[in-house]
Amino acid sequence: MAFEGLSEKLNAVFKRLKGRGVLNESDVKEAMREVKMALLEADVSYKVVKDFIGKVTERAVGTDVLASLTPAQQVIKIVNEELIALMGSENARINYPSKPPCVIMMVGLQGSGKTTHAAKLAKYFKDQGKRPLLAACDVYRPAAINQLQVVGEKAGVKVFEMGQINPVVIAREAVKHAKDHGNEVVILDTAGRLHIDEQLMDELKNIKQETEPHEIMLVVDAMTGQDAVNVAQAFDEALGITGVLMSKLDSDTRGGAALSVLSVTGKPIKFVGTGEKLDDFELFHPERMASRILGMGDMLTLIERAQSTIDEQEAMKLANKLKEENTFDLDDLLDQMKQIKKMGPLKQIMGMLPGVGDKIKDVDIDDRQLLRIEALITSMTPAERAKPSIINPSRKKRIAAGSGNTVADVNRLLRQFEEMQKMMKQLGVMGKNQKGKKNKLRVPGMRF
Repeated sequence: MAFEGLSEKLNAVFKRLKGRGVLNESDVKEAMREVKMALLEADVSYKVVKDFIGKVTERAVGTDVLASLTPAQQVIKIVNEELIALMGSENARINYPSKPPCVIMMVGLQGSGKTTHAAKLAKYFKDQGKRPLLAACDVYRPAAINQLQVVGEKAGVKVFEMGQINPVVIAREAVKHAKDHGNEVVILDTAGRLHIDEQLMDELKNIKQETEPHEIMLVVDAMTGQDAVNVAQAFDEALGITGVLMSKLDSDTRGGAALSVLSVTGKPIKFVGTGEKLDDFELFHPERMASRILGMGDMLTLIERAQSTIDEQEAMKLANKLKEENTFDLDDLLDQMKQIKKMGPLKQIMGMLPGVGDKIKDVDIDDRQLLRIEALITSMTPAERAKPSIINPSRKKRIAAGSGNTVADVNRLLRQFEEMQKMMKQLGVMGKNQKGKKNKLRVPGMRF
């Protein structure tokens, strides 16, 4: 989980501050020393840390903070605001031209995830109703063209390729093809190198001159820490990048690069890759990332993810079923689980809930538990799923054997489902009651 180590240390500092009640200047400065160490351990640039701590301390030792009734909360508020300012106070957007196509040149070192994230970006535009085109301009790396075709097919986006000829020609022809065929966005997947060299930069400069891209998007690997910032600085000096796409942010427990890029290069992070799937891709929101770092959750991203993955018609169907029929069976549970799985790993989803992230950091949340429950339900007959009460001992043995589980697992699922069914019935009753009528709802705990 991104920033896990940093988040844990900052929350420990703020917990101690809250425990003191009244703060004085020395309390604040001591806390800031600990925050400084936490940021440095997270691989944030020393200069960035120094400036950040200076701004926070200056604001936090003010009389308004120390004299307030909740000084610790005021300090947390200041840290939150300065974190947002550090990563960019506004969400950076794509520079769309008045006349399409919008040409986006993807650049970066080899191994940064450039080709995969070119496809993720293309899918992002496709989901917005645009017609993107991927262009295979990496003619050096073995199977690079084939890789782009594979991920492009998964994203449902056409790939333009001309084999292993001059990449400048491919880029130029791709833009021409997009104009002729109505593609609003062209994404140029250029070649990377194991390190920054003159030959790489010269080729990229030629492609830039030939295609006049509206965006030069640098893909950097968050796991490389401070090196990612150095790479961003080098590419910016040579090409003039317009933004950064940070890959593998889900794998990085430090996250310092994300906190340093804007300060060091002056160029914002625009997108982040949060997993291996094509849907594990988000717009970068500084305020939401700051909220995650401080353990406040990220409900907006969670809601957006739910809206993009959950079938609205199926959700309405279930709501009407609960309201009119007051029923909830194992088929409904199975459908809901499939929808949740689309949203991503359970720990990642739960980490977006306010106040939950810190509590589950040491909890082993195994996504295979969902698969186990799915196997149990699919081993049942339609009649058993509709009416679990008919499942007797012999049926339980058959279900356990068919799903590769034990009878105890079947019993556990049935008990938990019974509790969930009671809750759903109460929700159904609430939906039928007239507006303004008070209802008492007891929600039993459910564990998988």
